[in-house]
Amino acid sequence: MSTSLRKFFGPVIFAFGLFAAQAALAQNAIDSVNVTRQAGQVIVRMGFKEPLAGAPGSFTVASPARIAFDFPGTANGLGRSSQEIGEGDLRSMNVVQVGDRTRVVFNLRSLMRYEAKVDGRTLLVTMTSSAPSAAASRFAEGRPDIGHALKDISFRRGRQGEGRIMVDLSDASTGIDIKQQGQQIIVDFLKANIPDNLRRRLDVVDFGTPVQIVSTFPQGDNVRMVIEPKGLWEHNAYQTDTQFVLEVKAVAYDPNKLVQASRAGYQGEKLSLNFQNIEVRSVLNVIADFTDLNVITSDSVQGNLTLRLKDVPWDQALDIILQTRGLDMRKNGNVVWIAPRDELATKEKLSLESKQQITELEAVRTETFQLNYAKAADVARIVSDGKQSILSKRGSVVVDARTNQMFVQDVSSRLEDVRKLVAKLDVSVRQVLIEARIVEANDTFAKSLGARLGFNDAGIHNMAALNTQFRTAPTLESLTAAAAAGAGAAAGSATNVNLPISGSTTGSPGTFAISLFNGMQTRFINLEIQALQNDGKGKIISNPRVLTTNNVEALIESGTEIPYQTTSASGTSTSFRKASLALRVKPQITPDGNVIMTLDVNKDAPDPTTASSAGIAISTKHVKTEVLVENGGTVVIGGIYTQTTGDATTKIPFFGDLPVIGNLFRSNTRSDTKAELLVFITPRIVQEQVGQR
Repeated sequence: MSTSLRKFFGPVIFAFGLFAAQAALAQNAIDSVNVTRQAGQVIVRMGFKEPLAGAPGSFTVASPARIAFDFPGTANGLGRSSQEIGEGDLRSMNVVQVGDRTRVVFNLRSLMRYEAKVDGRTLLVTMTSSAPSAAASRFAEGRPDIGHALKDISFRRGRQGEGRIMVDLSDASTGIDIKQQGQQIIVDFLKANIPDNLRRRLDVVDFGTPVQIVSTFPQGDNVRMVIEPKGLWEHNAYQTDTQFVLEVKAVAYDPNKLVQASRAGYQGEKLSLNFQNIEVRSVLNVIADFTDLNVITSDSVQGNLTLRLKDVPWDQALDIILQTRGLDMRKNGNVVWIAPRDELATKEKLSLESKQQITELEAVRTETFQLNYAKAADVARIVSDGKQSILSKRGSVVVDARTNQMFVQDVSSRLEDVRKLVAKLDVSVRQVLIEARIVEANDTFAKSLGARLGFNDAGIHNMAALNTQFRTAPTLESLTAAAAAGAGAAAGSATNVNLPISGSTTGSPGTFAISLFNGMQTRFINLEIQALQNDGKGKIISNPRVLTTNNVEALIESGTEIPYQTTSASGTSTSFRKASLALRVKPQITPDGNVIMTLDVNKDAPDPTTASSAGIAISTKHVKTEVLVENGGTVVIGGIYTQTTGDATTKIPFFGDLPVIGNLFRSNTRSDTKAELLVFITPRIVQEQVGQR
């Protein structure tokens, strides 16, 4: 028996005594097989000792192409187990008898459609060639009227460890066929040529992907690329303009899956089954032969089954059979155990109870854990948490805070769990530097205009002053001084229109004054004009910054404490209130490298202009929020913008409304004040040191 036949049918022991016993049990037998070819069809006539009750159960296998018939209660009366035929696509035939059951397998060059018909003691099987199917998957249809070429071939490793083969084509209309042969992927570029520098064998083992070798060479009128991956993998391909990309991705082995694949759903090779009233154990044996799995069937699996499946993945067919008969399976490596659900549940329950009893009787031992980054007391609380304790009932934990060690006493299996937990918890915590900028900008503008106008007749007052000067010091200088003193007194008290600039806190206004008087200095006209324009800009930048670890709140504060008096029944006491710049933040680093921050930014300052016996007022600016910022990015978490404008006029009715001269009878003030507050936040994740010198 050939190796492929032995793989398909399972181990079979052929012995003369066994065949004799099997023939005695069988009620029917295959006497003859005759094969003819008519009109493109292959007709197989199988003769039996007794008439058949109905069409036998059958199934097909796509690779290698085979058609199998099962005959229960039938022996092999041909005297041989194999026969070469060579008619059309039918190459040979194998006949194997196990017990009182005989299986006939037709080996084909390509899969054929078939029809079985019972005619008395003859089974007539008609095989018709199917439409030829392409061995390769046609990825892209090519244009044969133009020439195609490969311009470049490169290899890269993807972010998830997949191997990525990138091919630059001369045009987007190049035809591409992709097929899988065993553990190799074959890519054919149709009607294309390749330059000599790209005819090479690339060894890409060092990239750490499933792909090991990529070979590219001419193949007739085409260019063939052979990709050799290793392990469990799957591939996909796509093309963008003139770039063709084929990715080979590793598939993680899952011991609970019958077919290893990353995609959801059934991924097994397709088969067809057609059985009438067949034993469930026999159907499971057929699937085991097809898949090369080691199947252990419980003795409690009994009953018959009728099913007809056409081109169904074998793992789906097995699932259907198990669900129909109330069965379940457990997979361990290449061995599948099939039994009723209740039986499996009972055995698993007994196994768990046995492990529990072993744990209660197993000797305990003590293990010491030296913690480097985490506090031993914190880890001990997690290990011995009453709601979800990792320790067994006999386990205990002791902490030495001085050396930051944890002593755990328990059975070996639980100590292993504690060891894994400590390995995950005792890791260095990443740090974040948070920087805040509080910007206060002020823009002020003020413009004022005022006037003072007066008239006075001081003749009598001045004459008395002159007479006094004549009696005391009758000189020219004394007369002049007396006249000036009299004029000054008159000018200082003779203001009829008094509308100066008032309420200015930005500085003293500019003044222009003029006085007119007669020759005797007894009549005076005084004019004083005041003008003020103020334009100022100011900026205050506060820049607190603090460094903290992930998920730990930090606070930085700078300022003063202002005392104030409080009165109560016990008397008067002095209390203090802070006026400070403070940044309180709690960062959280996300898996993708961003930072979530809970922020509380406060800027208080005393206002000296409000000082009084009751105390000093405090100007407060406060922002509290939660934001998500990328590493190194800057975000504005808050802003306040205020603008104050004013325009005031004080005037004497009627005279203040006169053109031009009305400016002497009114006072004008115009102001415009702008204030803006912005708060900027910038988080930076501190990179871990690779090594220390």
